[in-house]
Amino acid sequence: MYKKILFTTLFGIIFTAPVMAYEEPKYQVLLKSDDFEVRQYAPMLIAEVTVEGDMDQASNKGFRLIADYIFGNNQVAGKSESEKISMTAPVTIEPVSSKIEMTAPVTVEPIGPESTLQSSRKWRVNFVMPSQYTLTNIPKPNNPQVVLRQIPEKYFVIYNYSGFNTQSRVQSKTDETLAWIKQQGLKQIGTPQLSRYDPPWTLPMFRRNEIMVEINKPASTPLR
Repeated sequence: MYKKILFTTLFGIIFTAPVMAYEEPKYQVLLKSDDFEVRQYAPMLIAEVTVEGDMDQASNKGFRLIADYIFGNNQVAGKSESEKISMTAPVTIEPVSSKIEMTAPVTVEPIGPESTLQSSRKWRVNFVMPSQYTLTNIPKPNNPQVVLRQIPEKYFVIYNYSGFNTQSRVQSKTDETLAWIKQQGLKQIGTPQLSRYDPPWTLPMFRRNEIMVEINKPASTPLR
């Protein structure tokens, strides 16, 4: 119970300003059909951690670790001081197979057939860093669990939906996304991720959730 209260408090500290105040990853919508989109994402810098537990436990642990980093548990390059980093959205989480080594946003992604959103016990959680930072000028984490990583340009299929995120519901939405990708003749090259944009107290109908699946660069053909 204490951990849940702490997580809610941390989220509350961060998400007290209007949603529009938070920078989001830069992308271009290439195709759109109902709640599905194909997006081209610009290169981005992320801070990520690898944690264990079920989806909710991992989200809480990962959020706290990265929030600690951006709140000031870091060191500015060449100086003996820290710097507060602006919060961005979303928080992304992805499941990680225990049989596959991490190669190294906040986002969740299962890796391997044995690691799904319902069964995984190991996860990567990430925040996208504000666009003014690069690997050269961003403050370095004091906690070695927090890893900074540059992500190249990528293409994703996105499924937008509202409401709460139980593991079974997220898996169901993931299955719908994978079926849509197959229907469109697109080539999946990444495992599904879950991105969440809102604080815990947001009413279900106003919550913004996204299932994200990386794909090969799509041909410029109309949707089926």
